Amino acid sequence: MPAPPGPVLVVDDDEAVRASLKFLLELEGLDVRLFRDGAGLLQEALPERGCLVVDYHMPGLNGLELVAHLRGRKIGLPALLITGRGTDDLRARAAQAGFHAVLEKPFHEASLIEGIQAALAAGR
Repeated sequence: MPAPPGPVLVVDDDEAVRASLKFLLELEGLDVRLFRDGAGLLQEALPERGCLVVDYHMPGLNGLELVAHLRGRKIGLPALLITGRGTDDLRARAAQAGFHAVLEKPFHEASLIEGIQAALAAGR
C-alpha cells in the first residue's frame, strides 16, 4: 500500500479562494491545510511531504518570496503558483524558482488538480 502523498498547503489571502480550494481538493480526497499568508505558514511545523499552492499577490511575502524563504530553510516541498495577473516575467521567475506550474485565476479545476497531482508525485 503506497504512503499517502501528504497535505496540500494552500496559502492565499483571499478567504473565498481558500474556502473554494479546500472544498474542491477535499472532494478529490486530499488533505488540505489553509493559511492566509506566508507568515502563518512559516509559523507551522511543515510536513516532509506534500505540496504548496501559493498565491503570488499577498501582504507581506509574495508567493515567490515565500517559497524562496522555505528553500533557504531547506524545505523542498513542490509548489504551484496561482495569480490573478500572470505575466511572462512572472512565469519565467517562477520557473527559475522551481515552481511546478503557474496557474492564472480563474483557472480550470482540472488544471489545478493535474498540477497538484504532478507536484505530489514529484515530492514522493
